[in-house]
Amino acid sequence: MSSSAVRTRGRAPLGLTLPAATALAFLVIPVAAVLIRAPWGTLVDDLSAPEARDALRLSLVTTVTSTVVCVAFGIPLAWLLARTSFRGRSLVRAMVTLPLVLPPVVGGVALLLAFGRNGILGKPLDDAFGISLPFTTAAVVMAQVFVALPFLVISVEGAFRASGERYDEAAATLGASRWSTFRRVTLPLAFPGVVAGAVLCWARALGEFGATITFAGNFPGTTRTMPTQVYLALQDDPDSAIALSLVLIVVSVVVLALLRERWLSGLST
Repeated sequence: MSSSAVRTRGRAPLGLTLPAATALAFLVIPVAAVLIRAPWGTLVDDLSAPEARDALRLSLVTTVTSTVVCVAFGIPLAWLLARTSFRGRSLVRAMVTLPLVLPPVVGGVALLLAFGRNGILGKPLDDAFGISLPFTTAAVVMAQVFVALPFLVISVEGAFRASGERYDEAAATLGASRWSTFRRVTLPLAFPGVVAGAVLCWARALGEFGATITFAGNFPGTTRTMPTQVYLALQDDPDSAIALSLVLIVVSVVVLALLRERWLSGLST
């Protein structure tokens, strides 16, 4: 390594170190505070309380369901963005990524306006079939899909792009149909990206709060998920709120630690 490279990688100037340390502390201290104040002695009891247990069960059921929905519909959308050219593709990609920056409560309002009893799609469903989606478990799944789907699409699109099209072209020259090529060549090559996207999608669905409470409410056993239970418990039972928060933090840290490099490479693709 040259002496100039050594000088470049030497001690950082104080003017950069202090702001960097301040930013890191701002992110780390709140998480550390949860770990410090966690009721370790009563953690099992707090997590096994009826309200916490119902919230955990509902969160598990709805997040698994929403992840399956995201995988089923997100993979074709990711393939469309990665493998085809059409007018308005940039707009479609922008709409896919919009929930990443949209305030979740705004997403909940949008879902109400679309699927509420007087919504542009909800009213016909209610009038024709008697189907009312808001404030049901289905509404929880819809809210989770709305906020989590972009994570899967971006990750899988990046995996499709990284795998390239040369193998698809080789399969086509051997007479494989487009569907057969996708099923036997494209998807297996991108499978690690699909797994990464699905895990990220599940983690985001697990932490969803704003769109859920706006569109689905907080009915115990029906729509009250873990984040909603944390919000409510913080007023009456702080130890339970901290215990549930600890679960969410641990899940988030584990997911990001395992998939950080793959997720960042998907974003940069």
